[in-house]
Amino acid sequence: MSEVWTSTLVFLLLSAVVAASLLWVSRALRVRAKHSSELKGATYECGEEPDGPAWVRFHPRYYVVALVFVLFDVEAVFLFPWALNIGRLGLFAIVEMALFIAILLFGWAYAIRKGALEWQ
Repeated sequence: MSEVWTSTLVFLLLSAVVAASLLWVSRALRVRAKHSSELKGATYECGEEPDGPAWVRFHPRYYVVALVFVLFDVEAVFLFPWALNIGRLGLFAIVEMALFIAILLFGWAYAIRKGALEWQ
């Protein structure tokens, strides 16, 4: 057992040394600008002059709608492998998918009831 711990410690130490040396070399060889410019800190928007500050606050509704979209999109992806193997999986898979879709519809109804999908 001691041999396993020794090899693990050697591996961790070697990994830390390699990571630290790569960071040090990348810092030593980095590309640096010869002169600083005001344009470096300016916001770039496809060649247009920016209209207002770059850091604006978005309403949380944008994030909620995006999260709900990603959630239901990922859940829909789970339906494809199931549909391809439905003949081989049998009745148990149909019951399980019915339960899965029921939970998904319950979440969708909850989101509608809470007003998460309403755009004002």
